[in-house]
Amino acid sequence: MVVRTQCKGREYTGVEVGAGNVRRYFPKQTHVIEIELDHLQIQCGLQPGFWNGHPEITDPRLAAWLESKNFKGKPGKEPVPLVLIPSGKNCFRLQTIEAFAHNSRSRAVTEPLDPAECDA
Repeated sequence: MVVRTQCKGREYTGVEVGAGNVRRYFPKQTHVIEIELDHLQIQCGLQPGFWNGHPEITDPRLAAWLESKNFKGKPGKEPVPLVLIPSGKNCFRLQTIEAFAHNSRSRAVTEPLDPAECDA
C-alpha cells in the first residue's frame, strides 16, 4: 500500500496511511503494529483516532528514520510517497518507492520460479 510522510512544521512525525488502507489492512482490535525500517524493527501504538478520520502512524523512531532518508525537498512542503508492505499479522515493512522497485526487480531476476505457481 502507498502511504505518505506526515509532517508538523519542518519535522517528519510519521506516515499517513489513508482511510481505505486502514479499513483493508488494520483490524479495529489492533492496538500495536510492528514496522520494519531497513534493519530496525519497532512497535508502534495506534491511536484511537486511527480508525476515525486520523489514519496516522506516529513514533519518534519512525520520525528519525524518515529524517535519515534525506528526501529531496523540505519536510512539510510535499508529502513523500512510501510503500508499507504487509509482512505478517500486524507486521509491515516500510520502504521508499525506489527501494521497493529495486527490490522487486532483484527478486524477479534472482528468485527461482515455483512450479506450483505455474499450473496450467
